[in-house]
Amino acid sequence: QVQLVESGGGLVQPGGSLRLSCAASEIIFSMYDMRWYRQAPGKPRELVATVKRDGSTVYADSVKGRFTISRDNAKNTVYLQMNSLKPEDTAVYYCNVKSTYYYWGQGIQVTVSS
Repeated sequence: QVQLVESGGGLVQPGGSLRLSCAASEIIFSMYDMRWYRQAPGKPRELVATVKRDGSTVYADSVKGRFTISRDNAKNTVYLQMNSLKPEDTAVYYCNVKSTYYYWGQGIQVTVSS
């Protein structure tokens, strides 16, 4: 079974930075697009960023210019570098891949607050 293990969340002040990591196993990592979603309390899950197999990227308008998604196929890992964080970025962040099924990381909390 595919496993996605996330790390790197935490509490930061507005304007701060965090880098999330998602390590994948039991998957031919380089064959698949990887995505980061987030979900704030009371709100629907939102697609934040996608990094495709060729390394090209797509971002939600809400994070464009502040977040960077990247992948290291040698490490089977996808990253989300988050800069200039705002309180509205507070959410649980999920790594995702679609192969035969949709696979999700466990979710990791990011809180942006003074």
